[in-house]
Amino acid sequence: MTSQQPQATRVRWMILAILFAVTTINYADRATIAIAGPEIKRLLGLSPVEMGFVFSAFAWSYVLAQLPGGWLLDRFGSKITYFFSIFLWSLFTMLMGGVGFFTGAAAVTVLFTLRLLIGAAEAPSFPGNSRIASAWFPTSERGTAAAIFNSAQYFATVLFAPIMGWLVHSFGWESVFFVMGGLGIIMAFIWLKTVYGPKDHPKANAAEIAYIEAGGALVDLESKDRVAATTKIDTWSCIKQLLGNRMLLGVYIGQYCINTLTYFFLTWFPVYLVQERHMTILKAGFVAALPAVAGFLGGVLGGVISDRLIKSGKSLSVARKTPIVCGMLLSTSMIICNYVEADWLVIMVMSIAFFGKGIGALGWAVVADTSPKEAGGMSGALFNTFGNTAGITTPIVIGYILQATGSFSGALVFVGANAVVTIACYLFMVGEIKRFEFKTPVTRAV
Repeated sequence: MTSQQPQATRVRWMILAILFAVTTINYADRATIAIAGPEIKRLLGLSPVEMGFVFSAFAWSYVLAQLPGGWLLDRFGSKITYFFSIFLWSLFTMLMGGVGFFTGAAAVTVLFTLRLLIGAAEAPSFPGNSRIASAWFPTSERGTAAAIFNSAQYFATVLFAPIMGWLVHSFGWESVFFVMGGLGIIMAFIWLKTVYGPKDHPKANAAEIAYIEAGGALVDLESKDRVAATTKIDTWSCIKQLLGNRMLLGVYIGQYCINTLTYFFLTWFPVYLVQERHMTILKAGFVAALPAVAGFLGGVLGGVISDRLIKSGKSLSVARKTPIVCGMLLSTSMIICNYVEADWLVIMVMSIAFFGKGIGALGWAVVADTSPKEAGGMSGALFNTFGNTAGITTPIVIGYILQATGSFSGALVFVGANAVVTIACYLFMVGEIKRFEFKTPVTRAV
């Protein structure tokens, strides 16, 4: 009589649910300034350019902290690094509710400083997501996993934009920061109790670990033994080789362009609805959720399509590039908003554009597919550094366009053009998508 093999557990999907929840709060905290922005702009008397710099403050420190954040992930593992990241960014978000106690230049300084601190604290978040996806998911499921946690940026708007709009309308703009910061602190402790590497998780059985490892998951990446037996990365050699690879550089530049669309939505889009389309902040909060619903659906669909292409026998390159190129083509449709008047038509076009942006937002899946196993955190950090440089440039460039023209028309053309550059990167620069291997060693045991 033969014993029946135990069925593989599905703990990886619970891990993905936690990543989705954390990333939802992450993006909701980033968007607090956009929802409160029109009221803050009015109360502090800020010009469009000054508001652009306030919007960009998060990204300055977020970009500068990417490489240190990636080093921390590779050095201490995702579990503990990510816990402190969630806790600190949530604490600083709560403190932003106290900006109202200051006036004039002091208020602007405190607002800018706290946004800098939030950006620095959030730096390990997406490289951490990528590391965990690499450890927990086989290649044929990784596109769906990355698409799901990445689509949380849209779900955050769907869920929280109406709530935050209502909070500002009913209790004042400060309430947004108190509520969202408190939720994040609670989530930090949930993270600490639920997230482990595959080989350390108490509920993952050997059958699941064998299945994901056979499919290409790096199951030892987050294990306690590996983190304890630390390695020292030659940081500059690592960075030089990563940036010297044409495939990775194309992926990094493409992410900068994709994130131009993201940061338009996170910063100026509610202001566009209020200023250009003359909506109330309450209405804008609800209306902003509609393109976000489309972005969320597109984000999940892009990952599913990509993984199904892999399972049907298509190459990894075809499976990842097809949704990216098609999605970015759809995103260029936002320029049509410059030529229509009806609000419902504007929202429909924006929804189509962000549906396309969601489909094409597979960059983190590509990073999980291509990052060297010795430096997944560092590669993810470089990818995020390029991507979130758009968080600096986009709000400021749009601020100058508004100040020079008094209209969002040029801003929409600027954002749509970045979608075209993304297509060019993936078609003409990236080439074959495969895991990168260092030509010379960059780590040594310590």
